[in-house]
Order: sequence, then C-alpha cells, then structure tokens
Amino acid sequence: MPDRELLERLRRLRGIEDHWFDFRGERREVSSESLASLLEAMGHSVSDPEALAREADALEAREWTRVLPPVAVIRHGRDSRVPLTVMFPLMPGVRWRVAFESGGETSGQVELHPLERFAEHAIDALHYVRLGMPLPGDLPLGYHRLFVEKLDGERLGDCRLIVAPERCYQPPSLSGGERIWGMAVQLYTLRSERNWGIGDFTDLAEFAAAAAGLGADFVGLNPLHALFPADPEMASPYSPSSRKFINVLYIDPEKVPCFDKCAHAVNLVADPAFKAKTAALRETAGVDYTGVTQSKMAVLEAVHAGFHSQATKAELDAYGEFVARHGEALQDFALFHAMQARAAAAPPGQGAWPADYAGPASPEAQAFTREHPGEVEFHAWLQWVAAEQLAATEKAARDAGMSLGIYRDLAVGVSGGGAEAWSDPDLYTAGASVGAPPDPLALQGQDWGIPPMLPDVLRERAYQPIAELFSSNMGRGGALRIDHVMVLFRLWWVPAGQPSSAGSYVYYRLDDLFAILALESHRRQCLVIGEDLGTVPEEIRKAMPDYGVWSYRVFYFEHAPDGRCRAPEDYPPEALVTISTHDLPPLTSYWTQSDIDLREQLELYPEEGMADGARAERQRDLQRILDALAERELISAERRDLAAHPDLDPELLSALIRYLGQARAGVAAVQLEDWIGLDTPVNVPGTGDEYANWRRKLPQTWERLLEREDVWELARILGNARGS
Repeated sequence: MPDRELLERLRRLRGIEDHWFDFRGERREVSSESLASLLEAMGHSVSDPEALAREADALEAREWTRVLPPVAVIRHGRDSRVPLTVMFPLMPGVRWRVAFESGGETSGQVELHPLERFAEHAIDALHYVRLGMPLPGDLPLGYHRLFVEKLDGERLGDCRLIVAPERCYQPPSLSGGERIWGMAVQLYTLRSERNWGIGDFTDLAEFAAAAAGLGADFVGLNPLHALFPADPEMASPYSPSSRKFINVLYIDPEKVPCFDKCAHAVNLVADPAFKAKTAALRETAGVDYTGVTQSKMAVLEAVHAGFHSQATKAELDAYGEFVARHGEALQDFALFHAMQARAAAAPPGQGAWPADYAGPASPEAQAFTREHPGEVEFHAWLQWVAAEQLAATEKAARDAGMSLGIYRDLAVGVSGGGAEAWSDPDLYTAGASVGAPPDPLALQGQDWGIPPMLPDVLRERAYQPIAELFSSNMGRGGALRIDHVMVLFRLWWVPAGQPSSAGSYVYYRLDDLFAILALESHRRQCLVIGEDLGTVPEEIRKAMPDYGVWSYRVFYFEHAPDGRCRAPEDYPPEALVTISTHDLPPLTSYWTQSDIDLREQLELYPEEGMADGARAERQRDLQRILDALAERELISAERRDLAAHPDLDPELLSALIRYLGQARAGVAAVQLEDWIGLDTPVNVPGTGDEYANWRRKLPQTWERLLEREDVWELARILGNARGS
C-alpha cells in the first residue's frame, strides 16, 4: 500500500474527494484503501509505489508543459480568457487564430506581461506561468479550433475552443411567464388496442395528440436508450447498452418502410397464431420482454431482408445519410449487437459474447464484420427505423398543439456489459461503478452497476463524447431531463467488489460540461431540466440557474424551513414540479403507506424499527399536506383530520392537483398512475430480481384511460390552476 502522502497527491490530481458528509451531517473520511482502489480503477499502479510516484510526476508535467489545454470552454458575451501556459521569463507576446466550425476565421495578438497570472509551477528547474489570454467576447457559438504562435510565427500549440451561450435555451412561452403542464409516462407501460405487448412510438404519437386535447403541453418519458435485444429481460432504461441510440422494442413494425411490400412480413402478422400471440402479449400484467422481442424481431428481420431492393430512393438516401452521420459509433454499436445476437442463438458454450473480444478493433470483431455484414447492417438499420419513428412522434406532438412536445430523459450512465462501454474501454473504467452514499431512501447506499467515464479521458478528447451524448438525446423543440444532474459535477464512485460506503466522490469540470449542455440545447432548441434530488452540492445549486437549467421539484420532498409543505408561491419559476417520480411510490401507495409495507417485505430496512419510524414520519408528512390544503381552503376543515379521513378520496385528489397547479414553477408534470389510483410502483430502488422493476403496465388501454370522466375533470382542474 503506498503511503498516504503519495495517495493524497494523486487524489488531488485526479479529483477524488478525501471525505464526505452523510445524510445525518456527519463527516466521513475516505480510507487509504478506498483511495488506492479508486486510483487503481483510474489505471494507476497502486501496487508499485515507485511507479505510482512516476505517474504522479507525469500527470503534473502534462498539465504544465503544454501551452494550451486539450480544450478550452468560454461563454459568449462574458470575460473570455483561455489558460495559456508559458515558461518564465515571458516572451513579449503571442498571436492567436480561431478557425470557425462553419468556415472562416479571426485572429489577433496579445502582450503577455500585462496578463493576469493564475498559477506558477517549477519542473526540473524550469519555471512555468499560467496566464489568462483574452479572446473577443463576440465569437460565434460552436466548436472551433484555437491556434497560438510566437510573434515570429513559430507554432506553440492548438486546442479545441468551445464557445457556448450564457444559458440553456428557454422556450419563448416559458420565458414569457406561461405555466404549462404535461403527463409523465413510462412508454413501455402503455396498453393499447393494437400494440404487441409494449407501448410503441405509434402509441406515443396518438397518446400525445389525445393528451394535447386535454390541455397537456408535453409528454414526459422514461429514457428511450438502447437496451439488449439478445438479452431482453435486461429491461432497466437506466442501465442501457447505449445512451446514444434507441430501444428498438419501441418500433411499430407495421409502420416500418417497406412493410407493406414484404409479403413474408405481411403474411406473418396476419397469421392467426401470430395474432393470438400478440393479443396474449397485450393482456399480460407486466411486459413480457422476451415474447415482445421474439415477435418484433421476426417481422423486422423479414422487412429488412427486402429493404434495399424495395425501398424508394428517398428512403435509401435517408438511411445512407443516417449511417454516414453516425459513422463509427453506429458501426461499433451494430457490430456489438450482431455479435451478441449470434452468441445468444448459438448452442451453450459455442457462442463468443462481445465482451470476450477486446473492443471493435480486435481481430475477432473485425473478422465477424467481414463474415456477417448483413447481420451487422441489420442493427444499424433498426436504429434508423427507430430514429425516424421517434422523430415522427415528436412532430405529431407539436402538430397536436403541444408547446414542448416530447420530454426525454438522459440516464446517468450505461451498463458495463453494453455496446457503449465495450466500444470505448478507454473512456469507461471497469474498476468502479456509479452509485450513491447511504441516504434515507437507501440506507445501505446504492451501487447502480454502471461504469463511470474517466474525467481526464473526457477532457483529453475535448468533450466530444459528452457533446454527442447531449445532442443525441435532445429532440427538436422539446425538453431533456438530466437524471442525477450532479453527474455534471461529481459522481459517487464505488470500487469494484466493495460496498457503496467504501466509495468517494470524483469530480468533473462543472463549468465546461454545463456550457456544452447550453450550446447543445440552443442547437436543438431544447429546454433542459436537471434532476437535483438528494444530496445536492452548493456548486450545482449555483450553476443551474446561472446556466438556465431548470430545477426538478417533487411535492413529497418540498418543505418550508419550519417543516410545513412549501407554499405554491414559493416554488422557483424555472422549475418542474411533480407529485411523484418513477423511483417513488405512486400517490395512492404513498397515502396508504403500502410502499413502506413493500419495502419491509423486500427487507430494504437494514435495522429493526426503521419501518415503524418511516410510518410515523409518513403520518406527519400526510398531516402536513392536509394542513397545507386546508389553509388554502382547498379542503374543508373536517377533511383536515387525517385520523378521521385516512383515505385518498376524489375530493382530496382534486385538492392536491389544484395545489400542484398553483405552484409558481413554470412546468408541472403528472403521472397518469396518480390520477387513476394505481398503487404498484414501476420501480423499487435498491432491488434487482426481488421485484419486477420496469415491467408493470397501466391497468387499461391508454385510449380508455384518457376517455375517463375523472381524468378529464382532473385535467380541467389542473389547466385552470395553471391559468390555461
């Protein structure tokens, strides 16, 4: 084990925190063993102290011996200074040139002696000085290239220059003070009269149009990220194969280009046995992912077989443009899933999984590409089909009159066994996973089983992976929710094979990542909402309003300093307010406390008496809610007595919706489950196989649900409260 002093030096260089505060406010120190494990996950030789010292020297030297960093991020219209590192004594000045992303350039010259010195450092008797080199504040937004040379023309260095707007895009209607509302749904939960056992993009388009008729301005969704068709029971949208691509189970096969031209596909869908199977899939209580996948893939493979000979020129051109635009990332993704599909179909022990190959450049993976080009291309084609159907859905929502349309969700990370991590092992570490320290909702801490991105690799690549990630998840003119927005500042890393409590926070460059988020949001005209629940550092609290990222406020957790429910007028305007989320119990379950019973049954309370404590706290919270509703005269004085009226009746539900609607927050979201009294959660955090997460469907078809008189009445109440 290296000594603590060396670990401390590397810890600071790598942005690892040496302590943290638990939910009780107690300071916890990070042990030397944990620091060593995290440094090992970052690729350091912790078993060799001498090698570790050399690695620390090299890291330090890298930052001081290059004139420009790998990337510089500035904000349009602000004091724009780029870090410039030169040796002392200073040369008289430098020339700089910016080559614009769209073509053209601008240039200038600056004297060095008057510039502010940020820091100084000595390496091997050489003295380095870091200066702030000013650039014009009116450079165009975008991803440019900055070049610096001496006054005699000798090249000094270059880097990517990212010029971002001051704030994320703000939709004009919301900037003008309008308060809107929408419905949040998990797409896979939607039953319909026509789907094949899982909600699909056709359902979503029609659901959005119907919700618009109720007055909704958006539909909020679970992450639509690509999962695992070869292993369909890996169903968590928050542990995807890739966040850059789409879950192909949401494709409506009968709306795929050339479906009508494919006799085999048409006959298969019309076959009585096939119809009986899809009808049975529609009736299951939870999504039968294996059955859905088998049915859809059989038809999609049939259509794909004839696509290139039957498609129109416009369809072929659109597909070709899609493949060219997504380039190597799409090819690697398609290769992974083609190999995984073949391995899954092979007899036991005879199929090599993609994880057995050392990335897409390995000889085995390259050989597979040569030997099975059609299978690889099939998975690229599926992504084009999914992207086209999703884009059509977003257009349908806007055409129906929704001001925001589709509101997507970006997960924290990806599965370590998925395409994205496999394709880029240098960016993702296998030596740690992302999670959370112990908190009241997960007293044992959380390990989400997803590998974190390495901060230094992300920066050395000039943040291109994160820019692509934001861009690929932003719909045109919609909204994007960043799950666990703290990911843009710090992540709780859990060393592999160790409990969550053995982890620590690892830091990322907050201003750089928020600025890129702002730039991409303007390019897509997309509102950004950051899920800022749990332990939120002050840096995030300050950055979100500064960069125009809206807050995410859950009614259950919103309290005034004296413990009472937060008053509607006290919600921030730039926020989304909701009663519950996919990680929390539906309103009926919350009110009856059946969620506590369920967590107790699942043995999620590690200490005796915790469940009873949770029930007592819930009773206090429910009484506070009744008090708040009575004080605003939304319920009668009689109804205020929880003991006498313990049920969540229609009067109380209407009052809660009015209270939510009166919130000053610009956006309000409601879960359909809360309006119809559903009490089973879609997800129980902290569970795996113990609970059927991400499968539960809505009890009726969405068509019938949106025709219900009580749903229309609640929509009217909410719309009136929002002023629409």
